[in-house]
Amino acid sequence: MTEKENNVKHFLDLIKKSRKGKFKIYIGMSAGVGKTFRMLQEAHTLMRNGIDVKVGYIETHNRKETHDLLEGLPIIPRRKLFYKGKELEEFDLQAVISLRPEIVIVDELAHTNIEGSKNDKRWQDVMEILDAGINVISAVNIQHIESLNEEIKQITGVEVKERIPDSVLQQADEVVNIDLTADELITRLKEGKIYTAEKVPTALNNFFTSGNILQLRELALKEVASQVVRKVETEVTSRSVTALKPNKFMACISSNAQTSKNVIRKTARLASYYNSPWVLLYVQTPKESMDKIALDKQRHLINNFKLATELGGEIIRVESAHVSRTIMEVAEQRQ
Repeated sequence: MTEKENNVKHFLDLIKKSRKGKFKIYIGMSAGVGKTFRMLQEAHTLMRNGIDVKVGYIETHNRKETHDLLEGLPIIPRRKLFYKGKELEEFDLQAVISLRPEIVIVDELAHTNIEGSKNDKRWQDVMEILDAGINVISAVNIQHIESLNEEIKQITGVEVKERIPDSVLQQADEVVNIDLTADELITRLKEGKIYTAEKVPTALNNFFTSGNILQLRELALKEVASQVVRKVETEVTSRSVTALKPNKFMACISSNAQTSKNVIRKTARLASYYNSPWVLLYVQTPKESMDKIALDKQRHLINNFKLATELGGEIIRVESAHVSRTIMEVAEQRQ
């Protein structure tokens, strides 16, 4: 891309960004740190300052102190729909876009929508709202970040199913960490401010151990710090006449499903930290040609390609009997 083309693209990006709504995310190390509470406090402050703010979706988890904060806030009714013979409630995307508040509060960013909804995921709903020029305040826990999935599993022993692509976090104009010490969080749990009494012993012995909390807290702090660094670097680069040549990353995978997932997520994390592009390379050897590779391996490959795309990677697929040589050739071409 020539310097002239780059300047034009930058200007168009600025125009597009100016039309989008602003996006603020509250992030925490776990449930119960106070993300929803803080969002509702902010909503009240905004209302007192004459801002048209509405609650699009809030999950209080029956926590009294959080539920009490809903009083006095305008709430957009949830959409009702039937699923498997039951009446359920879901966030009403169309109502938000039709009402066009200045700011809408949308909790549970990683939520999977009920089958039959316009979008599969709530974060996709939020992207539509932002594109419509409406500002959004949302919340998510650190364990729902896609590229951290393997690390979270190693810490907690739990594979989190509901996840958001790292790119969603990167699109936020502001990321705020809601921080508590391990002792403060465990005290809240014992006081019944996170889960009901019968769930507390299990939570204390599994997810909410001091070791888990400390590691999750560190991840949350690092994530927010890296977001700040990325924003600063992006701002400096956009104002510079001559931008520095960015780092580039390449993940090389095989048909080994689990190893490939780890490689993809770690590469995406590096690329995200350095605000750099990255590619995924799969060298298909003759023994893994479409007529020879096992069906389960084909399925895992497709899922890994999809994961890489969701994490912002470009997919490169090359047929070759010489894996190492092909990797070197592609790396040279992509410099």
